[in-house]
Amino acid sequence: MKQIQIINGPNLNLLGKREPTVYGNQTFEDYFLELKAKFPDVKLDYFQSNTEGLLIDKLHEIGFTYDGIILNAGAYTHTSIAIADAIRSISVPVIEVHISNVFKRENFRHHSFLSEACKGCIVGFGLDSYRLAIDSILNNN
Repeated sequence: MKQIQIINGPNLNLLGKREPTVYGNQTFEDYFLELKAKFPDVKLDYFQSNTEGLLIDKLHEIGFTYDGIILNAGAYTHTSIAIADAIRSISVPVIEVHISNVFKRENFRHHSFLSEACKGCIVGFGLDSYRLAIDSILNNN
């Protein structure tokens, strides 16, 4: 059984409440239940933190044993060299995801410090970005 970790960064605990015109009305917890039902043969784990160091600790903890990591680092995407270094330090492939199309938003969101360290990046498909990332990991793309 494949094991995939989803890691969400700051403010993503507010999905369903935060800027619904950008992020939608569904909580991530509800969406995660849908993902688990859609992929019953995959062990999906979920972690969220608003703290950069805890995100790095989680990458270190699981970065040598899982089959894939899906990371939405939120605003840390645009600021954190430390998270990029953590991704480079582990052997598990990491797929960067974003719910919104960051290239249609403020200019500072157009640059990711993480993308270069990740296997790939999925941007702008709403919560479905996570499903696309799972499909990619399962298909070894």
